[in-house]
Amino acid sequence: MGIKIIAERCTGCGLCIQYCPFAAIEIIDKKAVVGPACTLCGACIDGCPEEALVLECEPEKPKQQVGVYKNVWIFAEEHNGTVDSTAYELLGAGRTLADKLGVEQVAILLGEKVEDNAAKELVRYGADRVIVVEDPQLKFFRPEVYSSVLKKLVEKYHPEIILGSATSTGRSLLPKLAASLETGLTADCTGLNIDTERHILLQTRPAFGGNIMATIICPDNRPQMATVRPRVMKPLDMDVGRKGDVVREEVTVSEKDIWTRVLEVVGDPTLQVNLQDAEIIVSGGRGLGGPENFKIIRELADALGGAVGSSRAAVDAGWIPYSHQVGQTGKTVCPKIYIACGISGQIQHLVGMQSSDIIIAINRDMYAPIFKVANYGIIGDLFEIVPVLTRRVKEIKGK
Repeated sequence: MGIKIIAERCTGCGLCIQYCPFAAIEIIDKKAVVGPACTLCGACIDGCPEEALVLECEPEKPKQQVGVYKNVWIFAEEHNGTVDSTAYELLGAGRTLADKLGVEQVAILLGEKVEDNAAKELVRYGADRVIVVEDPQLKFFRPEVYSSVLKKLVEKYHPEIILGSATSTGRSLLPKLAASLETGLTADCTGLNIDTERHILLQTRPAFGGNIMATIICPDNRPQMATVRPRVMKPLDMDVGRKGDVVREEVTVSEKDIWTRVLEVVGDPTLQVNLQDAEIIVSGGRGLGGPENFKIIRELADALGGAVGSSRAAVDAGWIPYSHQVGQTGKTVCPKIYIACGISGQIQHLVGMQSSDIIIAINRDMYAPIFKVANYGIIGDLFEIVPVLTRRVKEIKGK
């Protein structure tokens, strides 16, 4: 799009220069020339008495043939040969959508080496078909490489819906893929449904700090894409007798698609248990007063065989690494027991843990919002209460 000069009409009168508020036009060889400062405001077009300037638009792209897109895809994350548990949650959500649409659910599995058992496990949890791509360049996750492979698969199979998990992997991969496919994406969804008449995916997510729930649609472009917040969708029960197809695709990874090299993978030595897989989580917040006091949180977590979590305030203060953060901008967890110590319970934290089976809150502020979602609340000094709980747990285990 730009301002075009019709040379045979332009007389070089200079009136367009007077009308341009951004000094983007000059006269060269008795003809108007539009420079890079032009903002396409159109003032020069309205002021030209010879009608020598016109707004030239890019041709409108043809609309997608929405009807040719079919099936629900889920991107199954794989790490070191093991399928991430979030894949099974996506299969549970995708199964409902596929059944409503009367289509297949397809799982996409990428890696350096993918065992048949890993693919068959996805079938047992709800996939009708699993598309596997193996390549040495897929050993480590790199957004540009994975996106290139997925784009080629999409262009071949034309899925109607693609779902990924809102993990660090999904949050970097799916937006890149959506941009390359020129379609929309809704991030961090907590609810999915289908308008069966129009085949439109209804994508619900928190907005304005979790104060409202917005339902977003992508009516004109395909595939419809969404990332789903981990631990908000329930996986289906495994069906060992379920049958499905495993299709192995050959997709060439071009050198031009590789922008980065993985030199080393370094884990977080403080994260002994995967926070999202933990059945028990003990979290600390601003009420701990300093990083040294996370020691009592770790002691209780160790005694219970659980993981250590934290509020955003503790992470922002530099008391504990981001990998422990629970909440809207951290991890969403759904353990059997969640113990919140010195955490006030702002909405941003609650949306990341309120689906826990049992919530125990320890806080000396009896009006803290955390007590509104807690199953059990202890009002008092956490520095007195938490060590007592730790000792009692050890005593019971010792018996």
